[in-house]
Amino acid sequence: MKIIWQIEARDVERVQTFFDLHQNDPFVQQRIERNLGKTKPKMSKAEFWQAMVSCLLTTQQRSGPDSAVTRFINTKPFPLNYQLCIAEGDLRSFAQEVLSSFGGLRRSNRIADEIATDLHLLEQSYWSRTFEMLDELRLNQTVQSERKAVDFIDGHFKGFGPKQSRNLLQSLRLTKYEIPIDSRITKWLNDFGFPVRLSAQALSDRNYYNFVSEGFQRLCAQSGIYPCVLDAAIFASFDKGGWSEQNIVW
Repeated sequence: MKIIWQIEARDVERVQTFFDLHQNDPFVQQRIERNLGKTKPKMSKAEFWQAMVSCLLTTQQRSGPDSAVTRFINTKPFPLNYQLCIAEGDLRSFAQEVLSSFGGLRRSNRIADEIATDLHLLEQSYWSRTFEMLDELRLNQTVQSERKAVDFIDGHFKGFGPKQSRNLLQSLRLTKYEIPIDSRITKWLNDFGFPVRLSAQALSDRNYYNFVSEGFQRLCAQSGIYPCVLDAAIFASFDKGGWSEQNIVW
C-alpha cells in the first residue's frame, strides 16, 4: 500500500495567496534571511547550548511574542548560558531555581533535568559528534542531510523528539526543508484540507511525523516556497503581527 501525493493547481494558488498576506511580517523576513542564506557560519558551543536550552523551554508552553518563554530567551545575558552551566556543580538544582524564580514558566523540574542530562552528554562524549553533524549539514543542505541530522538529535538528547529536534536545527539556521510541526501547523493543514485528519498528539511518533512532513514539503515544492518560510508565515498568522525585530527569538 502507498499514498500518492497529488497537489492540485488550486492548492498551489491558495498557498501562494496565503503567503502573500504574510511575507512582509518581520518573523517571515528574518526566517528568509537566516535559513535561506547561502553561507552558514560555524557556531560555538555557547551558541549551540543556548539554542538547545531555548528549545527545551518551548516544549508544551506558550511561546508567542509576549510569553514568559520569549522574555526568558531574550534576556541578556542568557540566564542559563554555557559558561554559567558548565561551572555549576549541581546544574539540575541551579537550572530549576533559575527557571522557577523567573515566573510564568511551566515544567521547571522536567526542563532542569533535561538540561543537566544533555550538558553531561555533550561534555562526556558528544561535542565532537554533534559538531561533525552540524558541519555536514552546514555545508550540504538537502532533504536527506536534514533528516539525518534530525534523527541524530532525536536519537541522542533528552527532551528532543521529532518536533524539537527540527526546532533546534531550524533555530540554528541549518534547515530549509524539515520544520517543527506543532498544533499550529496541524490546524492550518486541517483547515487547508490535508488528505487525512491530523492530530498534534500523534506527532511524537517518528513515522507519523515523517508522513506529515513529506506532505508539507511536497505542497511547498509545488508552490515554490521553502517549508521553513511557509512555516514562518503560518506561525506569524497565528500571532497576528505581534512579532517585531525586538522580540523575535529566532
